Amino acid sequence: MQTDILLDGLCFGEGPRWHDGSLWLSDMHALQVLRVSSSGTAEVVCEVDHWPSGLGWLPDGDLLVVSMTDRRLLRWDGRQLREHADLSGLASFHCNDMVVDAGGRAYVGNFGFDLHARERPAPAELICVEPDGRPRVVAGDMQFPNGTVISPDGRTLVVGESWGARLTAFDVLTDGDLANRRLWAQLPEGALPDGICLDEAGGIWSASPPTNECLRQVEGGAVTHRVAVEQGAFACMLGGDDGRTLHVLTAASSDPEECRRLRSGRVEVWRAPYAHAGLP
Repeated sequence: MQTDILLDGLCFGEGPRWHDGSLWLSDMHALQVLRVSSSGTAEVVCEVDHWPSGLGWLPDGDLLVVSMTDRRLLRWDGRQLREHADLSGLASFHCNDMVVDAGGRAYVGNFGFDLHARERPAPAELICVEPDGRPRVVAGDMQFPNGTVISPDGRTLVVGESWGARLTAFDVLTDGDLANRRLWAQLPEGALPDGICLDEAGGIWSASPPTNECLRQVEGGAVTHRVAVEQGAFACMLGGDDGRTLHVLTAASSDPEECRRLRSGRVEVWRAPYAHAGLP
């Protein structure tokens, strides 16, 4: 299964989303949010000084952007960025990926420890931010909560715990709280979930940096597809006109200085068997 390169020369791509006919992503260490056309032309949407990561949209069309190192959620209205929520009192370390539900609730993960300083892993929180910006912790003791998806009916949230090498599911309650925590799938030996996305057949694709691949699992853990890439796979998103283009964001390193020096980041694409479903 060979991918094609849609775009290269990025520092480090994260948080890919298919929205309004384009791929949106954060070029984290270039400090930019980009919109990429189906032909691979990129334009800068906005600049975020403290590392942009997860992306999502409010019902009114405003873009939410995770600002990692200052642990804030920002809101872009097409003209300016302003603070939507301050998560610094709740997140134990850098914030990272996020999913925004249909009503505008955002679920934001964080590292839990200083990954780039090679600190010992520590548990982290999943934070829910209400549409009006009020944040609260809805799950704790998570091992690097990262990519997150919500089922099409809005009733199930699945988060990739990178350091737990697993996908963990919750029931989503009417007030946005999470309940009934359970294992959705354990990843194969050596693989770790970073960014994830959901398809119409109920499968979840996980970008796995250590194994240089994007893999698809069904609930219970069976692996149905594996797409190999030449360097680390850090995030993925289904999109395109029919929802079946798998976009895989890859890079040779996640170290900030190396990313800026190498600019090895790519958007790679592959034709998937099933179309996108759910959120993001």
